[in-house]
Amino acid sequence: MTRRPSIKVFDEWRIRQAVTDALALHCAERAFRALGKGLVTVPPPLGWEFPRVHGEVHIKGAYVHGSPMFTLKIATGFYGNVELGVPTGSGFVMIFDAETGFPRGILADNGYLTDLRTGAAGALAAGRLTPARPLRVAILGAGVQGQMQLRMLRQVREVEHLHLWSRTRSRALRWREKLLEAGDVGVDAHETPADAVRDADLVITATPAREPLICEGMLRPGATVIAVGSDGPDKQELAAAVVAGADKVVTDLTSQCVRLGELHHAVDAGLMREEDVHAELGEIVLDEKPGREGDETIVCDLTGVGAQDATLGEAVFVELAGQDARLGDA
Repeated sequence: MTRRPSIKVFDEWRIRQAVTDALALHCAERAFRALGKGLVTVPPPLGWEFPRVHGEVHIKGAYVHGSPMFTLKIATGFYGNVELGVPTGSGFVMIFDAETGFPRGILADNGYLTDLRTGAAGALAAGRLTPARPLRVAILGAGVQGQMQLRMLRQVREVEHLHLWSRTRSRALRWREKLLEAGDVGVDAHETPADAVRDADLVITATPAREPLICEGMLRPGATVIAVGSDGPDKQELAAAVVAGADKVVTDLTSQCVRLGELHHAVDAGLMREEDVHAELGEIVLDEKPGREGDETIVCDLTGVGAQDATLGEAVFVELAGQDARLGDA
């Protein structure tokens, strides 16, 4: 019997060295283009919770048609870890051969690629749903993902003024100080979400909230909201009326958002139907439907799609496997 190929394992350090923000954005666009064309097989995500320790696990996978690989990703978020002084997120990505089904590699990234692809999706959405000018930005959530959203946003938009809020105020203040030390100007940390979002052109929510942080009347007319925290049926960052009251609702994958995301709560409340969604992000990337057209209020519901993990995981694996081959040649 022919021996099965060995499984390559790459650690977090090598993965961080191999992937750039530009690559992450490219992979995000590739993923949403493929989704928009219907060229991705995406099984429903699997998730379960560990209430005693405020923990959760998500398993997502996808196959982009024509790719030599498919992926399966496990990501965890154990929010009680903050009290232990260790990161809240972890996980890894498994790479499989799409012809034989054999495992080809494990990207032991400790959740870094999940953080990066989520930030890249937010930036991709911001590039199409916000005005093409310096923005007043509010970020709710001062953890890893809030910081990643800012980092990736700066790839596509200039930030004129930044407003921060965190449920733990000290975290927002520490982040503000770090930004000021790095040379940023115009950074405020607020005591309430309402104060943070009041004057924002773009609001990014990146929290594990289970009760709305943004309610009716908080947003300025014409604001864009990119919500990335609601990746489970019990999570919610926006009041259902805020979603239903937007001029346009955009999703990463409507069939998933209607079960997991902010859209899920608006539909369950009887304020929207699935058919009321303006577009999926892939349709906008493909120019099949318009993004921002004027002074409209837009809500973008990003629950995280396996296609994002597939395109980024494949690109990183190819780069690292190629590096190993070159090292062997040397």
